[in-house]
Amino acid sequence: MALDILYEDEQIIVLNKPAGLVVHPAPGHPSGTLVNGLLAHVPELQSQADAHRPGIVHRLDKGTSGVMVVAKSRRVHEMLSRQFKQRQVRKQYLAIVHGRPQTTTGEIDLPIGRHPTDRKKMSIITRRGRSALTCWTLLTSFDGAALLILDLKTGRTHQARVHCAAIRHP
Repeated sequence: MALDILYEDEQIIVLNKPAGLVVHPAPGHPSGTLVNGLLAHVPELQSQADAHRPGIVHRLDKGTSGVMVVAKSRRVHEMLSRQFKQRQVRKQYLAIVHGRPQTTTGEIDLPIGRHPTDRKKMSIITRRGRSALTCWTLLTSFDGAALLILDLKTGRTHQARVHCAAIRHP
């Protein structure tokens, strides 16, 4: 697998994950994942503590493209994980949404958790939501759509998608 590596040194790999690429092997995706490609590129990653997620500090959904950071050692993995947990890493996305927001900036502060009846779906309609905060800025609008910058202050599963849908701009 050809990896689109933006930067690499002895500690980390920074790469561009294309949309359509699954990050971790799972039922239905045992091969052809980013982890498979990383292990071929850096076989030493296999010796990390979590053999199922070697070097992976964060993930992006299959349908999402973007920059990912991969740790090449346990020590660096722990350091990066701590930075994500302490919200020292800025996570910013470009999103094309349906419709046009009424204002040029906004904040979505709604908890996210599993939907009470559709357990595969993340939602703001949940019994046990975890706090989630997304700030957004309108860049431009088109006929029936808008381009937003989303600044995720937290890192909940499907946060950008769920929060945009919650403000009626999926």
